[in-house]
Amino acid sequence: MSAKNFIAKLASRPKTCAFVLGWISVYALPPFYIFPILFLSFSGLFLLLEKTADTSGKAWKLGYFFGFGHFAFGLSWIGNALLLDISALGWLYPLCLLAGGAFFGLFAAIPLWLSFYFSSLTAKILAFAGFWGISEWLRSFILTGFPWNLLGSVFAFSDAMLQTASVWGTYGLSVITVLIVSFPATYLCSLQKRKLLPAIGIPSLLLFLLCGFGLLRLQNASVQPGKTAIRIVQPSIPQKMKWDRQALEKNLQKYIDLSRSPGLDKIDFVIWGETAVPFPLNIDTTHRRAVTRAIPDKGYLITGAVRYEESPDGRYIPYNSMFIIDKNGTIAASYDKSHLVPFGEYIPLRQYLPDWIRPVTNTIADFRPGSGPQNIKIGTHPELNATICYEIIFPHQVINLQKKASWMVNLTNDGWYGDSMGPYQHLTAARLRAVEEGITIVRAANSGISAAVSPYGQIISAIPLNIPDFTDLYLPQTAYVFTFYNKYGNYLSVALCIFNILLAGYISRKNKI
Repeated sequence: MSAKNFIAKLASRPKTCAFVLGWISVYALPPFYIFPILFLSFSGLFLLLEKTADTSGKAWKLGYFFGFGHFAFGLSWIGNALLLDISALGWLYPLCLLAGGAFFGLFAAIPLWLSFYFSSLTAKILAFAGFWGISEWLRSFILTGFPWNLLGSVFAFSDAMLQTASVWGTYGLSVITVLIVSFPATYLCSLQKRKLLPAIGIPSLLLFLLCGFGLLRLQNASVQPGKTAIRIVQPSIPQKMKWDRQALEKNLQKYIDLSRSPGLDKIDFVIWGETAVPFPLNIDTTHRRAVTRAIPDKGYLITGAVRYEESPDGRYIPYNSMFIIDKNGTIAASYDKSHLVPFGEYIPLRQYLPDWIRPVTNTIADFRPGSGPQNIKIGTHPELNATICYEIIFPHQVINLQKKASWMVNLTNDGWYGDSMGPYQHLTAARLRAVEEGITIVRAANSGISAAVSPYGQIISAIPLNIPDFTDLYLPQTAYVFTFYNKYGNYLSVALCIFNILLAGYISRKNKI
């Protein structure tokens, strides 16, 4: 079949093709990293746009079906949490897939729809890249935000390719990614030899610049061990057993036993995952004394647990918290998670939901949020920044903007999602935050992937998914470095988006004269 016949066949089913192209683009994301597939998916999308979309409505539909496939499959791991109680919640699994695609598909539809109004294909691609970057930024705060799987994360297979995130953040990296993988469409849509050079040359140049900048930056990267010793503990307790009343004491003992492995006397901080302790340590002194067996004589335990606070009316309000406890059982500091997971840790507008869904909402706790990113100073150790679970996915919202800490502790669970894409993608988000903010991140996950990440996004030490183990390491001597993104935030990434759109407008207007 000739190239022209193949293109004509694709054009006969544009919405189906767009859906498939969005679906296969997921395989460029962690943990697959099949980056070349993005050339097929994004260039294919523009091929469909040029050959089939003669109205803005058709452009909208192409973008929507592309986004539906991309997000429905890219976020499919979320549904695994429902399968833990399959008899009660399993029926929601297909609805979860549909809801993910149906809502987040809008964030691909709008950029393609807006880019349709530019005249030339080159202008459309430039505009689309700018609008895509803006849509990712909007996705970080609309309806509390969910900036998962930002497109720039496809470069996480290489430490070097991530380094420009230190300048323009992951949003900026996403814009460049769209340009790289879309420009081949300028040749595919015409099959004219004179357009072959820019179609190959522009992506090649951008890839070269990303790689070159990264390699130069990593030449000065230092991960030499410092003085603060850390032990990350990962018990890999199945989520079904985590809150089983018959297994609570056994689970806690597993944490303690792993923590007491040889070498504990040299450790400054033992770190457990999110809600590792199933008992409210701020009021349960018995179990608070029990966990001191896992604490070195001159060290501390950092652990997740539910904290309860009594309200004026006598009710106990739950918080998803981090506790730092010394050998005497004293709570030296605590942090309450501020960015809660909707439909996981609270139900938005719970009181207004229909009666038929009330049994489902009653299985979800109604946590209260904390006050936001917080720095914690413990003894003579470097000041740390506390985050819990998916708070780490929000660019430039993970640190105290008034004063940058030396390192970050991120406690998470991820056991809800089994052996899926979710834990790998979550770790990639942590690596990108490390590069953006120039800060060492120590991540403890109940079932994995636990890891320590350098300020350059390099994995210093890690425990694989679903493996019960511990790892010891020292914080790098240089635990944090200056980054342009840390100081200026999203100004440059937004400017990059606007520049692309203005350049597209200029090219579009020039072609009409």
